[in-house]
Amino acid sequence: MIHHIAIAPSGLKESLSARAAAEAIAAGVRRVLPEASLDLIPLVDGGEGTAQEMAAASGGRLLPVRATGPVGTPLTSHIALLPDGTAVVEMAAVAGLSLVPPALRDPGATTTRGVGRLIRAALDQGARRILVGCGDSGTSDGGAGALQALGVRLLDGRGRELPPGGRALLELRRADASGLDPRLAATEVVVACNPFNVLCGPRGVARVFGPQKGAAPEQVEELAAALEQWAAVLGRDLAPAGTDLRLGAGTGASGGLGAGLAALGATLAPRFEVLLDGVDLDARLARADLVLTAEGALDGQTPRGKVPAEVARRAKLAGRPVLVLAGTLGEGAREVCGAGVDAWSGILPAPVTLAEALLRGGEFLADAAERALRMVLVGMRAAVSAAPPGPAAPRRAVAAADPAGR
Repeated sequence: MIHHIAIAPSGLKESLSARAAAEAIAAGVRRVLPEASLDLIPLVDGGEGTAQEMAAASGGRLLPVRATGPVGTPLTSHIALLPDGTAVVEMAAVAGLSLVPPALRDPGATTTRGVGRLIRAALDQGARRILVGCGDSGTSDGGAGALQALGVRLLDGRGRELPPGGRALLELRRADASGLDPRLAATEVVVACNPFNVLCGPRGVARVFGPQKGAAPEQVEELAAALEQWAAVLGRDLAPAGTDLRLGAGTGASGGLGAGLAALGATLAPRFEVLLDGVDLDARLARADLVLTAEGALDGQTPRGKVPAEVARRAKLAGRPVLVLAGTLGEGAREVCGAGVDAWSGILPAPVTLAEALLRGGEFLADAAERALRMVLVGMRAAVSAAPPGPAAPRRAVAAADPAGR
């Protein structure tokens, strides 16, 4: 019987935070097993909701910051200030895809300038360590905007400052760090990123994620060429010796922001090694009879550093079954079996518009959790019914009464 369930989802992009997703799944589970013990473990991957969740989990606080958004308009973003002196900069909170109106989704023009502004705000607060969460980006400028906001001059062949956007990197000829904020030299900067994402090459960030951000096929190749130029100039003018900006693990994070910050000496760290610190995830999964997780899309990218794959990998070490709920089931979804997922199910009950799916995400996810759990219980009952009867219990021998005890 199922007595204890671990609920460990990521957020559903542009719809639900990780915490809201966990609560929706729990609501569906309680309709089926109201007496079950539920352990809600909302997991962040560096994308939307990372700063808020880390502040809530540690007793930290959010600090509002005015900054430039991905399409160049001002907005109010935030950083998280944690009790240990760490500041969390969530790039999605200032340059995320959800902040780019559909009609303006041009990754050749969007900028990470606001990320640099958030890093400056963290420095202003005296942060000893800055953790930059990468994920859910709406940009492909290699972090150029962030570096410009931190004081780096990016110059074309005539010595003119480059305009915003990844497309402009084709004209980059020199990077001048003489105006770089000096406080960075005394501050540890760690970038929590997906190590599978690289800047250049056949699986470079422009080719893998450019189309998701609105790039047409010809623009994908333009951006790929621009990021090659970016890596070449940064490698020559800024990056510490030996830094591989083209193919280094995590350099392609958030449209190449990883490479830009690595050129300034930041450490690129696998995100789950950084973000799950203190969650005690392994022990909590091991106590569960069933593990439920969720994400917006289940496809061939899921085993490459996504939350469900990480949850499944850890749960399998304890021999726990894992069920994934997904907004969409895309090409390569079956590959998650190799990552330790036992079963998966779609969230949507019927074809709906994207706008409706995002708006009703919590409702749909709760219903999907209920449906999936009922199927799990049916399977368990069927397995019990189909099991062959066990051997008859041996009859106890009854000795004839014998006063002599023979």
